[in-house]
Parts: sequence; structure tokens; C-alpha cells
Amino acid sequence: MTKVTSRFGAIALGVALVSGALSHAIAQETPPAAAHQTQHGPESVANLAESLMDAVVNISITQNTKAEGDEGVPTPNLPKDAPFQDLFDDYFKKRNDEGSNTARKVTSLGSGFVIDPTGFIVTNNHVIEGASEIVVNFANGGKLTAKLVGTDTKTDIALLKVEPKKPLKSVKFGDSRKMRIGDWVMAIGNPFGLGGSVSVGIVSARNRNLNAGPYDNFLQTDAAINRGNSGGPLFNMFGDVIGINTAIYSPSGGGSVGIGFAVPTEIATHVVAQLREFGDVHRGWLGVRIQPVTDEMLAGLKIETPRGALISGIVKGGPVEKGPIVAGDVIVKFNGQDILEMRDLPRVVADSPLDQPLDVVVIRNGEQVTLKVTLSRQPAEDKKSDAEKLAEQLDNNGLAKPEGADPVDPNDAKPKSAPITPAETLGLTLSPLTAENRKEFSIPESVEGVLVLDVPANTAAHEKGIRKGDVIVEIAQDFMESPEDVAGKITELKADDRRNAYLMVANQKGELRLVAVPIE
Repeated sequence: MTKVTSRFGAIALGVALVSGALSHAIAQETPPAAAHQTQHGPESVANLAESLMDAVVNISITQNTKAEGDEGVPTPNLPKDAPFQDLFDDYFKKRNDEGSNTARKVTSLGSGFVIDPTGFIVTNNHVIEGASEIVVNFANGGKLTAKLVGTDTKTDIALLKVEPKKPLKSVKFGDSRKMRIGDWVMAIGNPFGLGGSVSVGIVSARNRNLNAGPYDNFLQTDAAINRGNSGGPLFNMFGDVIGINTAIYSPSGGGSVGIGFAVPTEIATHVVAQLREFGDVHRGWLGVRIQPVTDEMLAGLKIETPRGALISGIVKGGPVEKGPIVAGDVIVKFNGQDILEMRDLPRVVADSPLDQPLDVVVIRNGEQVTLKVTLSRQPAEDKKSDAEKLAEQLDNNGLAKPEGADPVDPNDAKPKSAPITPAETLGLTLSPLTAENRKEFSIPESVEGVLVLDVPANTAAHEKGIRKGDVIVEIAQDFMESPEDVAGKITELKADDRRNAYLMVANQKGELRLVAVPIE
């Protein structure tokens, strides 16, 4: 069985933690066309490696930690009235009292690289996380204690600062967007604590999503990357950093098998600049909830192929609360960048400028529309309870009951009219939410809608994942308060010759999702 570990914990792909440039004259002597025709790679990277080694550093940290079960040394169990009993008691009591105040020191190793001669150094957040002391070891044998400037856990990047007596050798960021699959790259780092080691490979793939963070867009390389390479640079053949080595795929959880991953500089450059200026990252925020566009949704959205990010909700108090983006829009381009799939949008929005109008292209009712939006700064993560977050989430999407609405008696389980048959509700057996069924299905008070009591296994709704205990909150963006509302909306959609009904559904945890259910 494949052993799977990561800086973010276990992930599906089996990713494990991996803890001057060529002269312009040489570049000019080798035209780009000739370089692309080379089949066996560069004859040697010795000159390139030699010019870069001094800018790559080893990073060691010390963590103060108390080992589990470290309760001190027990006093020997001597016979009653044994000689010197008092001396033994005093000695071991003193030793254990001193030991309880002394934490064990644990040291780990990683890599990094200097980006400014004044002493700014980039590495991975997981390399220095929890450190009580950070020491930077240079290729010439020198050592300097570093202070932490800032970290970004979402991209696993950290920025350090040392105070050198003279300018340090540094390297510069290149543009990872120019790297093509098959281009040669070189990694330098500190694998297994062995010190400056060089490996060469190619870019094996781009835009890899490891489900390790919200902005995953890794470069994949077959250059040997191992534990201890974390935070080290991945260079192109001109000596520019085009990635930060971060993780490897390893069936055993140990050494490299030729599949390594690096944070591309198209992400890292912006993050490092923000850390240097602010100590944290100021990301753009659009204030929407999104989900993928699936094949089942194409007809209802009037789109030919699955692409873009579907807006499933608008955050109350967010930048687009009052428009121009609305639920049901599909964003296909943001600030000049194509949004090919849902996961592209958060990354592009995060890196876009704040407080200025930006172009957004959406598909609305089958037509392409260009809008103007202005981003705000992404709110900091809070420490609210799950119940508070759920209530806010529902309210943010406009799903909470509007102010001034007539209160509904939660104990009134009687239907407003004749019983609704499953044939009128996509095969579902439904009920209003009551105090009793809220308790039975553990549905939070903040969730409003219509309760699903039964979903036959032979229905399209069951095939789409709707289950007993789910709550139908909206259909086609209209709030559902009763089974009659659901039946009426389905009848309306049938009359409009719609092929699918788009249901906003909350599960028993209050998590929302948009489901396209075929109308039979």
C-alpha cells in the first residue's frame, strides 16, 4: 500500500513532504530554436550550478517540546526504613523538578534561497513551523540566526531575514508561466541533511492540483527531490528560480521516485512580495460561492462545454452583494485571465489588485456578458463556532428568512393544502421543517427549507446524491418554504420545458451544494 503523507496531512495523490546564472553570452550563442531541438539536455550544468550554489542555504530549526510520557525519573522503591531514604527522596525530587522545566530540543532540516543581498531568504512554511530558533547555514560554512518575517500557510511559503556583515549572493525569480512541459530544470537543496546537492530533470507537468490548499497549481518535475529539499529552489537553465520545491510522491513515504512538486513563481512571487511588505498576504476577495460546471448543467446554463466557475451564492456584505454578479452566472474570464475550471477562479481573484475596477466575463442565460467588479481584501480567518459559521454562511447566500417575513410556527406540520405526491416532487417525499424533525435529523435552527423524508433508489434525485435528511433550500434560485412550493416550482419548470431542476441543498451539517436533477 502506498504510504501517503504531506505537509497538510494525508492527501489523495499520495504526496509526501520533502523537507550566477548562465551568462548572457552563452544564452546568445545558443539560439532558442537550437535549444528546443536538443534531445539529450545540456552537456553540463556545472557552470550554472557553480554560479548558484552560494545563494542556496540549508535551514535548521530547533523546537522546544516535551516528549509524550516524559514524567521524570521515578524514585526507587526501597524497603521501609532503608538507610539514606531521605537522601534518595531529596535527590530524585530535585532532579524531577528541574526536568519538568526543561523541554527537549528537536532539530529538523530544510532548504531555502537568498532573494536579496541584504538577507531575505525564502523557504517553505512547514520547514520552519513551530521553530523556537532558525539557523541559516551557508555554503561557505557560515551560520546566521534568522528572524521570521512572515508566513503563508495556504501556499506553504515563508520569508526569513538574516543580518549579514556583507552582501550575500542572491538569485532572482523567473516566470514559471513560460516553462513548457519538457523544459530542463535544476534543483539545488539539502536532501537528507547532506548539504548542497544538485539534480537535473525536466518539467513533467503543469497546473497539478494536489488538494493541499486553495491555490494549488504545482509544477511537476522528475528532478530528484527528497526530504530536506523542502523550500529549495527549482531553476530554469538561465539560473532563474521558477519554483519552490515543496513535495514529492513517494509510495514508501521516503525517497524520490521521480515525481516532485514545486510552487510556481507565478504564485510565489506575489506571496513573497506581500510577506516582505506586510508580513502577511493581502488577497483579493470577490464574495461568492462557486462550484464546478458539470455536463448535467450544460442545458440549463445554455453552455456548450463544461468550463468556468458557476456562482452558486453571493456573500452578504461582500463586494458583489448588490451586483453585478448574480447566482447562476458562470465566470469564464477574470481580469484578463481565462477561467477554465472552478479552481482557477480563487487563485486568479486572490492575485488580482484591490480597490480598482476589473473586467469579468460571465455567461448568463447563454449570452456572454462583460461586467466590472471591484475586489476587497480577503477577510481574515476567524474563530467562530461551527454553528455561527453555518448561520453566517446561510445568511451570506441570501438563504436566511428575510427581515420582516411572517414567522412560521415550527410546530405546525400540517400541509397547507392537499398532500403532495412524490410524482410532483421528482419522486421525493417531503415535509416542512418542524421542531421534531429538526431534532431527529440534527438540523441546525439556521437551516431553512423543506425536509427530504424519502428518496427512492430508482429516482434521478437519488442518483444525484440527494438523501433522507437533506433540506431543499432553493429551486432555480427561489426559496422553498413548503412541499407545495417545491411541487409548484417543478410544475413551472416542466411548463417551461426545462430538462433539469437546479436544487440548492443543505446536508445535515449545513453544507450547501447545487444539484441538477433531470425532470422526467
